[in-house]
Amino acid sequence: MEAIKNRYEFVMIFDVENGNPNGDPDAGNMPRTDPETSLGLVTDVCLKRKIRNFVELIKEGEPCYNILIKADKALNTKFAQMYEKHDLPTKQKGKDADVVAKARNFMCENYYDVRTFGAVMSTGDDPCGIVRGPVQINFARSIDPVFPQDFTITRQAKTTVDRLADGETEMGKKSIIPYGLYKAEGYVSAMQAQKVTGFNEDDLELLWTAIINMFENDRSAARGKMCMRKLYVFKHDSALGNAPAHLLFDKISITKKSDVKAPRNFSDYTINVDTNMPDGVTLIEKL
Repeated sequence: MEAIKNRYEFVMIFDVENGNPNGDPDAGNMPRTDPETSLGLVTDVCLKRKIRNFVELIKEGEPCYNILIKADKALNTKFAQMYEKHDLPTKQKGKDADVVAKARNFMCENYYDVRTFGAVMSTGDDPCGIVRGPVQINFARSIDPVFPQDFTITRQAKTTVDRLADGETEMGKKSIIPYGLYKAEGYVSAMQAQKVTGFNEDDLELLWTAIINMFENDRSAARGKMCMRKLYVFKHDSALGNAPAHLLFDKISITKKSDVKAPRNFSDYTINVDTNMPDGVTLIEKL
């Protein structure tokens, strides 16, 4: 199948209730926040991980839909296996550019996340090049400040005999935010898809499906209740695009209702959409 022929931008709106959407290891795994504004943050890495997990869940075992970035094997091992599978020359210093290009193309063909997000695959004795993927996602940012809270919890199952000698229970911490509504923006470049990865229409539809459902099979006690509320897609009539991305993103605004002091539900907000699009751009509400 041919690579996509249209540029896209998209806006994801999701919320979290009594959970930690993205913990910060440098801050005791507290929910990430902007220290100057107290707005909540969710990294692009976190969002892409959930997309990868969903694709692997529904496409496991299908050709061309493998996931490269996951905790199973070392990346260099996967690169070596690709060289072996396609009989490419291995372990040569100053690897020939044509060989690396072939390896890169094989990786794009076989791994959905490489075809979508790109990857750095230039390490080890069997390099597969560097790919900048057509799909890029910004950090998600909450609409209003969030206020992380630490709750003390009681643990009754201890791990060692020595710890059990100090008593049957011990105390722990759980970090959450009571509620937060987040907005994230993303881009799909037809030029990058056509030039390098071959990201196609089936891949694109799978991306929208994954975004809509990425929280549904990723539940955990730590993350609380997370829901994808809205997915807006801006489709351009051309590969290069018909309007600047920031002008399209500004078409969607979210405001807290005037009588709400502390938001605790999605219904506490109003989403305003300016449907007057520039020539050559179509707004699609996927969710």
